[in-house]
Amino acid sequence: MWEHKEGLTGGFTKKYGVKTLVWYQEYRDIRDAIEDEKRIKRWRRRWKLEMIEAINPGWDDLYETLNM
Repeated sequence: MWEHKEGLTGGFTKKYGVKTLVWYQEYRDIRDAIEDEKRIKRWRRRWKLEMIEAINPGWDDLYETLNM
């Protein structure tokens, strides 16, 4: 996460200047995370917005809440 916030990691977050973590899910198994990511990518934008706002209606940066 820190590398993304600092722009050190390439990809989507660097290309579009994404710095705010507004939603995250913890997984025990990376395969479950990958499966969920692929499923969510197929969702309509509205569904993704509703998912975020269900846990973070103020769109606050959740980076500091991570248990790392």
